[in-house]
Amino acid sequence: MGAIFQSLGRSIAAGVVLVIVLILAVGTGIHYDHAWGAFLVRWLHVISGVMWVGLLWYFNFVQIPSMPKIPDEQKPAIGKVIAPTALFWFRWAALATVVTGLLLAGMNGYIGALLTFARPFTAIAIGMWLGLIMAFNVWFIIWPNQKKALGIVAVEADAKAKAARLAMLTSRFNTMLSIPMLYCMVAQQNGGL
Repeated sequence: MGAIFQSLGRSIAAGVVLVIVLILAVGTGIHYDHAWGAFLVRWLHVISGVMWVGLLWYFNFVQIPSMPKIPDEQKPAIGKVIAPTALFWFRWAALATVVTGLLLAGMNGYIGALLTFARPFTAIAIGMWLGLIMAFNVWFIIWPNQKKALGIVAVEADAKAKAARLAMLTSRFNTMLSIPMLYCMVAQQNGGL
């Protein structure tokens, strides 16, 4: 059992196996139709979104506030090891969330709502736009500026400081948007708007 938990890959594989076992054990009445496919895509969308927003909140609630408290000689461990890895998963989770969200929107007929905000899809349309804005920020503002701030791309010290500040402010902007975005995503299905 310990071997499973000493490897992230084996832990994830074990989680997938548990899901399959649950489906086989409890899902005797499952009809593998369009509704089940939409459910599966929604589940993948939620998993991706949890990773994305979880990392966004990790950066804003843990890493950014903790950096001033870390001694200078220990900061390279964050900047050279932890932050680049976290940013890798952060940006790819954002993309996976958008892709699965668009697939789900297509499967459920929400794509038109993106442009019209027509009832009964107003909440999901707002949520999708907020998510798309956030994903744009991740790929085209936060990540390019973090590459400068972390020294992945060489820039002068003042440009590095400006890039770090812009990445942080944009990350805070995304944190702010994540709150109404999550509300809209849940509201659509549960009548909150």
